[in-house]
Amino acid sequence: MRLVTFGVANSLDNFIARPDGAVDWLVWDEEVAKISGEFFKTVDTVVMGRKTYEVAAKSGGGAYPGVKNYVCSRTLKKAPKQIEIVSEDAVDFIRRLKQEAGKGICIVGGGELARSLFEARLIDQVGLNIQPVMLGSGIPLFYEMNLQQDLELLECKALKNGGLYVFYRMKLTSLQGS
Repeated sequence: MRLVTFGVANSLDNFIARPDGAVDWLVWDEEVAKISGEFFKTVDTVVMGRKTYEVAAKSGGGAYPGVKNYVCSRTLKKAPKQIEIVSEDAVDFIRRLKQEAGKGICIVGGGELARSLFEARLIDQVGLNIQPVMLGSGIPLFYEMNLQQDLELLECKALKNGGLYVFYRMKLTSLQGS
């Protein structure tokens, strides 16, 4: 079964973007690029929600090179050819993807999409690039969930830019509240 990793950069006060969706505060340097490059060798699929995709597309991105790119949206009707729009339920879609042959699956950005996948117990790992900034307000990293999620720390690295890279595995025993 393929591993699903929720990967995102966040502020120290746990926001993934400013209230307007801006991510101008993110630090992308050689060290972060190297860590990301190593991680992306383990995946062949990236899934994001519509809001994350739209922010990335506005900044000239939107699709990750060398992997299959999906955007979960019931409202988005058109995307570049390297993006496949998924209008079915995201939980059902990820559950099916996990059963298919391939490398890992990375869920990028959005906490709303991640919440549904966490609650369905489809996220296996969490990778965070914690930025050395407190935004004060914005789009939260995690939305309120109906159950507790227990994690095991696999890696923690202080970055030269003052941030932290942390990587967790979901514990199989975290069944409280379900």
